[in-house]
Amino acid sequence: MSAADAPARRRITLTGISSRAWEHPADRGALVALRELRGFDDVVKAFFGMWNERGFRLSVLASGIRVDHRQYPAVWQRYTEAAAALDVAELPELYVRQSPWLGAEAVGLDRPFVVLNSACVQQLDEDELRCLLGHELGHVGSGHAVYKTMLMILTRWAANLSWLPVGAFALRAIIAAMLEWWRKAEFSADRAGLLAGQDPAAALRLLMKLAGGGDLSQIDTTAFLEQAAEYAGGGDLRDSLHKIRMTAWSTHPAPVARAAQLRQWIDSGAYGRVLAGDYPRREDDGSSSISEEIKAAAESYRDEFSRSTDPLVGLLRRLGDGANDVGEWVGGTAGRARSWMDAATEAAGRAHRAGRAAPGATATAGQAGAGDGTGSAGTPG
Repeated sequence: MSAADAPARRRITLTGISSRAWEHPADRGALVALRELRGFDDVVKAFFGMWNERGFRLSVLASGIRVDHRQYPAVWQRYTEAAAALDVAELPELYVRQSPWLGAEAVGLDRPFVVLNSACVQQLDEDELRCLLGHELGHVGSGHAVYKTMLMILTRWAANLSWLPVGAFALRAIIAAMLEWWRKAEFSADRAGLLAGQDPAAALRLLMKLAGGGDLSQIDTTAFLEQAAEYAGGGDLRDSLHKIRMTAWSTHPAPVARAAQLRQWIDSGAYGRVLAGDYPRREDDGSSSISEEIKAAAESYRDEFSRSTDPLVGLLRRLGDGANDVGEWVGGTAGRARSWMDAATEAAGRAHRAGRAAPGATATAGQAGAGDGTGSAGTPG
């Protein structure tokens, strides 16, 4: 029987699933903290959202193809299947744009939408494409498109405005922390993609194609995961320092690291529990506790620290109780980040009020934000 004649696999509809089911603990802790800042998102949306979102949407509307049952119907079918598995009630608009690179992104503030590179249509099979589209729906469901856009605009804005109570070194630390969260958000979206497609082999193939191109005829999954293990723990301290240099200012983890993280999530039993119906529901999202989520993030870092085979981490473990130090650092960093976000919210409110009184100032600030693009939330490669 050919692949075309094979019966379609039945996927489970994860009714009422909350984004908390797929969010990495470090990602979830940051998201809960941001959501607790009442009024923060409203202020920044009002101040920046209209120009950036409308401008970028018009750009893809003019230069891309809007996907529906008439245009790219096969892509639309995979999109609706991914949405059905994740129980997404309202589908974000989907566009295909011309690009030779495998990738996609979820962008926007009030009405996030998904943009898919044309290379994905050409080089991914149906299961891999469904997984990728689920990845982007995961970004939208978690609010990554909104919060990444706002954080990117605010940090770049803060760099040019002296009245924010943040020094240059502190600002770099905040940006580094934001990028660390961004990388964890990619792990979250990878899990969402897996839940959307419910095919672990396809999810790993997608990451392999991001690493080595669209032809997997000469690629072996086991060898790829061995490569991931070598990247995580091979070499000596020099390799550890090179990895820090490579990743510290990067928005995305390396494909091999993402494959290892996804495999670990599957092996932990968490993926199977979700498919069995053991997952948080959207109706209970309001009861999330910021303190509990920050504790979970700290515990995640401690666990990662204790299991890591990286030479530098191994040295730190031998020098002292590094896992406890990491947990304390995460908790303290979360508190400092929250304090900065409170200050940024107050500053944005003052600027918004001043902008309403002086239209020229609002236009200038909006133009400053426009140069940021729209805060790409999840190009998976």
